[in-house]
Amino acid sequence: MSTVEPRASSRGTTTTDAILADGQRMNSAEFIRRYERTPPGFTAELIGGVVHVASPLSSPHGRGSFRISTWLGLYCARTPGTDGLDNATTLMDDLGVPQPDSQLRILPECGGQGHDEGEYVAGAPELVAETARSSRKVDLGGKRDDYERAGVKENIVVAIDDREVHWHVRRGDRLVRIPPDADGIHRSEIFPGLWLDAAALLRKDFAGVIDVLERGLASPEHADFVARLAANAAAAARNAGTAANPAPGNAT
Repeated sequence: MSTVEPRASSRGTTTTDAILADGQRMNSAEFIRRYERTPPGFTAELIGGVVHVASPLSSPHGRGSFRISTWLGLYCARTPGTDGLDNATTLMDDLGVPQPDSQLRILPECGGQGHDEGEYVAGAPELVAETARSSRKVDLGGKRDDYERAGVKENIVVAIDDREVHWHVRRGDRLVRIPPDADGIHRSEIFPGLWLDAAALLRKDFAGVIDVLERGLASPEHADFVARLAANAAAAARNAGTAANPAPGNAT
């Protein structure tokens, strides 16, 4: 289960109204207000308007999360215009403040749907990934529902004990689980070239996972995607320049 990384209270004390306890119901504004006043070492998420206080994470969870983050990080490094984050607090909507194990975004200036709000990610990332063990019920239940409601386009849940990869893709207003292609490879619809050999991942063949990703990164559709992101960024820069320097006679 992902957790919120807390910051020290600006006042140095924890008062009754700053307490976050498992099962409390509140909106995201109240959750953040209380979270920012909790003592160091406390971790929690807001899922469906309910506070979930985190338990310690196991080494299998850590290893699985590390592999997914590395896979996404390698894709991000080769795809200008994207942004990868690990365990970042995300202000999605009034009921959801999760901290996904990993997320992959398209930068706002390249046409992405999210943005930064102070120190936090705000809005729905294009893709979120969770490594699930003790948190399986939440990751495939309330948390997935939050991602669906907020507008996440792809949601990956790697269920370690079940040895399954649940890849969900947006269909209308729903996140629907889809199977891999006939060759056993999942291919992202939002991030062309982001390919995953789920069988290799589950048998801990990470070299095989990277081999398949490299094939995706070498594909024509990935090259087209990179070019499209660059074109979006150039258009945004031109529009910003026009707004900052209006033509003579058009200034207000």
